[in-house]
Amino acid sequence: MKTFALASLSALIFCGSAQAADINVAVAANFTAPMKDIAAVYEKETGNKVLASFGATGQFFAQIKNGAPYQILFAADAKTPKKIEDEGLGVKGSARPYAYGKLVLWSATPDFVKESKDFLLEPAVKKIAVANPKLAPYGEAAYQTLEKWGMLDKVKNKFVTGDNIGKTYQFAKTSNAEVGFVALSQVYKGGKMTSGSGWVMPSDLYSPIRQDVVVLNLGKDNKDVAAFMKFMETSPKVRDIILSYGYGLE
Repeated sequence: MKTFALASLSALIFCGSAQAADINVAVAANFTAPMKDIAAVYEKETGNKVLASFGATGQFFAQIKNGAPYQILFAADAKTPKKIEDEGLGVKGSARPYAYGKLVLWSATPDFVKESKDFLLEPAVKKIAVANPKLAPYGEAAYQTLEKWGMLDKVKNKFVTGDNIGKTYQFAKTSNAEVGFVALSQVYKGGKMTSGSGWVMPSDLYSPIRQDVVVLNLGKDNKDVAAFMKFMETSPKVRDIILSYGYGLE
């Protein structure tokens, strides 16, 4: 009986591990922290692992075209997922918004940022980190904000440009720039700035930063991918995590 019991236990352990699955996802740099939290909750609840790669949406698009083994893309915009569908690289009709990003003017230095557009003209602000507007939605939002203020030409000579919002944040974090226009999610959690000082840009200064997710061809008809997508859409825990990093959901 003892031998049978041990054999049964081994079979159960084997079956449990066999049912676990890895889901390969590409994630926009601004959504790094939320996805890490979401992946931890999902693994705890299901046993399945979310293998996430973080980076620039434009770079992911190029990799996907070249056959990168991602099953889902969480983009920093809505244009790229649509393009993926249009070019036959993803499942038609699967693209949908998962978050709306917010722009913040942020400094690693506490009590430094002033809530005034003229602050950027002060001598203390020698460098301003901004993402490339042609590659990064948050960079485009920063340019739109400065244009509405009539400040773009006045401060452009101070720009330090990152090709994605992750690098742009690093410029500001390491004080290679006194301030940076970055994603709120990079410096905010649970209702407050996690470090430094910042000014959340009024949403009427830039076009909504709608971030869409799309199922890629490698994720088509995959039950584990479908289960994760459903989890993203229906779990109150996911909703709470996304909101806690300052994103909007509509």
